Amino acid sequence: MAGPGASASTVYTDLGDAIGSARDFTAAFLRARADEGTDIRPRTVEDARLVVSELVTNVVRHAAGPCRVDLELAGGMLEISVSDAYRAAPTAHAPDPGRVGQHGLEIVLALCASVDVEPLPDGKRVRACLVVD
Repeated sequence: MAGPGASASTVYTDLGDAIGSARDFTAAFLRARADEGTDIRPRTVEDARLVVSELVTNVVRHAAGPCRVDLELAGGMLEISVSDAYRAAPTAHAPDPGRVGQHGLEIVLALCASVDVEPLPDGKRVRACLVVD
């Protein structure tokens, strides 16, 4: 179980390296929590990296920036929130194994216990909750 201070945030104003940086940021956050004694499986780190990568990729493709990533670990859940200035909510396409690309939200929905989109005055926040334990 994570203790106090089990959260972190970062903002990307230059989206050029935001996807890889967000993956690394997420992995470093989870590894630091593991070093503090939180039970985090290696698979969880990889799933979290994939989820944040897909959410930030949507920002890079559809918004001009900036992009904010918030991570919060509590109660056996990792909440990954990605905020951007694009107001339109992402939509999942119907499964189609023949389609190349546009599977990001499908992946996020498959990996996470919940996903919701919250409108903000200057854009939106996509919040995905991943089971950690």
